[in-house]
Amino acid sequence: MSNQDLKPFFIEKIKEAKNQFERTIDCKHTEFDTLYPYMSEQPQFFWYKRYVAWQELLTTVKLSEELEVAWETVFSKKQTAYVKDKVLDAKVLDDWYEENEIENKEENPSINEH
Repeated sequence: MSNQDLKPFFIEKIKEAKNQFERTIDCKHTEFDTLYPYMSEQPQFFWYKRYVAWQELLTTVKLSEELEVAWETVFSKKQTAYVKDKVLDAKVLDDWYEENEIENKEENPSINEH
């Protein structure tokens, strides 16, 4: 598989990882919930699954960079800065979405919400 063939593949993987991370911010069902259904009763579970999704996102970005795939186009400038800083803290969770994204989410809830 050539580097050209890998670019669309990795862009799709980044979008998937970003979606999983955003679902953890929104406290929605993720693949992690399916793997560990008994964990949802634990108070620390929501933080833990956020860290798992964040690490998946960082790993996918790292592989993309090694293959010279321009991953930044999938994110806003602010989100790109957070990913480059690599530290998941409350500020990232609080400020991940742009204001217009928050308004759109409130007006048009996802059909796939669990």
